[in-house]
Amino acid sequence: MNFDWQGRIDTEDGPLAERWHQRMNTIREPNAKTLALLGFKTDEGVARNKGRIGAKDGPNALRAAAANLPVSHPINLRDDGDIAVQGSDLESAQADVGNWVANKLRCNEFPLVIGGGHEIAYASYLGWRNWAAGARTLGIINLDAHLDLRKPNPQGSSGTPFYQIAQSMERDNQPFKYWVLGASEVANTTALFNRAADLGVRVNYDSELNLSSLDHLEADILEFCKTVDDIYLTIDLDVLQAAFMPAVSAPAAGGLSLAIVERLIAQVMTSGKVRLADLAELNPVYDIDGLGAKTAARLLYRISRYL
Repeated sequence: MNFDWQGRIDTEDGPLAERWHQRMNTIREPNAKTLALLGFKTDEGVARNKGRIGAKDGPNALRAAAANLPVSHPINLRDDGDIAVQGSDLESAQADVGNWVANKLRCNEFPLVIGGGHEIAYASYLGWRNWAAGARTLGIINLDAHLDLRKPNPQGSSGTPFYQIAQSMERDNQPFKYWVLGASEVANTTALFNRAADLGVRVNYDSELNLSSLDHLEADILEFCKTVDDIYLTIDLDVLQAAFMPAVSAPAAGGLSLAIVERLIAQVMTSGKVRLADLAELNPVYDIDGLGAKTAARLLYRISRYL
């Protein structure tokens, strides 16, 4: 069943008071970009990674929080519903999500998958790979407390997607360009950091990112984006401090402030290279007063402003 987008309607202020729920699935701007949403309802990857489950209900929690976002620039909004994991068959669901992402890219829409555990990332990548067909290069920018470079043991999980992507790119003779912003030194093992170094992954710790350091980082981000045809922006909400984001599978003891995450999103999106994105790990079971969902909706809005 599709989500019933409802919210506040300010009739006294006319079209300038339009909100997302009023624009959803209605083409109002023929020359504007379309932001296409898909929910990935999955706990399977988190369960395999021995995390706390509940993120499968993240898509609807985020939709409810996003319903009253303002339509503040020309954009079309589409909600294509959900893809859910049937039983433990994560891999088939990831393939289905990938097919959806590829179709949206072919239609020149901007696909954004909302989850759901970070196993969402391998699904999004499969879609880009299908669409690009070996003719384009990809850079991955991940805002995340975790490197997610575990090896499948034996199956993939929410902790393995970028290792799986690295293996796929190696088979395709593609460069693996992966940058993690906000990694926690205490949330990743030495083995994972060594694997990141072996794979040439660029890592910035949460402890070194502040509003001052972002001034110096902006040029590096834009330069990274220039080296590839497309950027895939993936955000694991556990990159945020728990005060802003309690509703995740693994809350951060440190983490980044909301202001820093918003600045990073702006710096990446300004490149004009971002072709797809996702928001992972929203777990409403652990939310407090809907704060986590509202924060996720705010990040969704920030991404949309650059389309």
